[in-house]
Amino acid sequence: MNGQVLIIDDEEKLRSLMTKVISLEGFEVVQAGDCKSGLRKLEASDIDVIICDVKLPDGSGVDLIKTIKEKYPVVEVILLTAYGNIPDGVQAIKNGAFDYLTKGDDNNKIIPLLYKAMGKVALAKKVQQLEKQLDKKYSFESILGKSKAIKEAIDAAKKVAATDATVLLTGETGTGKEVFAQAIHYSSNRKSNTFIAVNCSAFSKELLENELFGHKAGAFTGATKDTKGIFEAANGGTVFLDEIGEMPLDLQAKLLRVLENGEF
Repeated sequence: MNGQVLIIDDEEKLRSLMTKVISLEGFEVVQAGDCKSGLRKLEASDIDVIICDVKLPDGSGVDLIKTIKEKYPVVEVILLTAYGNIPDGVQAIKNGAFDYLTKGDDNNKIIPLLYKAMGKVALAKKVQQLEKQLDKKYSFESILGKSKAIKEAIDAAKKVAATDATVLLTGETGTGKEVFAQAIHYSSNRKSNTFIAVNCSAFSKELLENELFGHKAGAFTGATKDTKGIFEAANGGTVFLDEIGEMPLDLQAKLLRVLENGEF
């Protein structure tokens, strides 16, 4: 497993010793002697894991963790505490540290803990990469067309994406209504939540109502447990109702109440 480690400690001999040990595992190691230089190294390099002492010449390693996690949330920090100083370790965890070690007493635990932290960073980076690919796939830039009508539709969609307004998309079958719905969702503040598309013409009235609103156990024969409907499952996200004109009128009335009140 490759990766970059930043050691922040004012004891040069300890930094050198840790650098040798960690380098033997195949990691690239960067060193810093205080908070200020540590932040500079962090900004200049693609650091994955930081091993940081509590007491530094220009500040506290415990406070530094909070600063690091606010700006570099994917980076993991392992704190080195003084012997028996558990409160520092506890506060470090609260500030976002991956874990803490007792300085000079837990040397044999550094490498296993480092590998665990690297694994977590690798997973977080993979998630970020997939999210970027998803954003790109469903972005407005992925919509093809240069006509005036397309450009106007995209401009309008971008504006509503910044709101929580209910959006009506009209057009013939195959013109890309769902593509626009996805672009609006992934350009909104709701993009980290669920997007669910429902073809209203594909269900009978009873099935569609159950799909949208769910049911309680015992509501009908065979309903052995509570089941969430799409509105509840997509809470905080986006529901795209395709072919809404095919929905029975009495069900449209129930849907209208949802759209008006935002609840059911």
